[in-house]
Amino acid sequence: MTAKVNDKRGRWRSEHVGLRLSPEEASTLNKMVKLSGLSKQDYIIDSLLKRRIVVQGNPKVYIALKREMTEILMELRRLTDHEEVRPELIDLTEMIAEIMEGMKEESDWNPVSQ
Repeated sequence: MTAKVNDKRGRWRSEHVGLRLSPEEASTLNKMVKLSGLSKQDYIIDSLLKRRIVVQGNPKVYIALKREMTEILMELRRLTDHEEVRPELIDLTEMIAEIMEGMKEESDWNPVSQ
């Protein structure tokens, strides 16, 4: 039998909650989890309980940010004038902007001078 694993506050998580997502929703969720640096479970719990999600900056998060920004740029270049931007792309872009703003607040980083 495996040992019980408690959360950061020493609580044993014994309750199970399931949900169904569309492929687009699942893709967006997975991208947001990667960008946060949290585990999927911690990200979902913090989101559901309306807690502030604090991005854990590390090389994986940096790489995920770089990849997502590249994909967003490619998608925006692909769009024609009469096409609408998908809501998932807007949500993802807003999250990346929040992460970048948080990075700016915690350091002297200035993207304009780079």
